[in-house]
Amino acid sequence: MINQELLDILVCPKSKAPLTLDQSAQELVCETSGLAYPIRDGIPVMLVTEAREIGAAARAQEKL
Repeated sequence: MINQELLDILVCPKSKAPLTLDQSAQELVCETSGLAYPIRDGIPVMLVTEAREIGAAARAQEKL
């Protein structure tokens, strides 16, 4: 899927914060901005307009 080297350099385009990989949802998640960026065909789509907003409850659930 996404290798660790790429994950280490990718940041959220909105907040510039690091991203975490949610393999089950095929998304890169930014806890700071509350956005989840989709991964399509193994390629992260790093556009704010394509990101899904995640609420505080969803972010807390992802930490478990």
